[in-house]
Amino acid sequence: MPGYTLDQEDYRRRLARIEGQVRGLGRMIEDDAYCIDVLTQIASVTKALQGVALGLLDQHIAHCVVDAAARGEDEGAAKVTEAVRAVERLLRT
Repeated sequence: MPGYTLDQEDYRRRLARIEGQVRGLGRMIEDDAYCIDVLTQIASVTKALQGVALGLLDQHIAHCVVDAAARGEDEGAAKVTEAVRAVERLLRT
């Protein structure tokens, strides 16, 4: 079971808000909004997505990694490696 199951509704709300922000960006482009205002909104969306990602990563470590480690060293090590790879992907974006 995913570690974020209990917070699923919160994540859905946050992603719906981000989706609205992205639609707003599309309207800004259509309306030929000032470049800096569009860039500011892009930064806001980016930070919001990073917040969701960090929350999921935190819950992954707290639940999935800890559970795997309790099942055995090899499983725990595999989950730690998986988490590190996820962090690497987040940092590249």
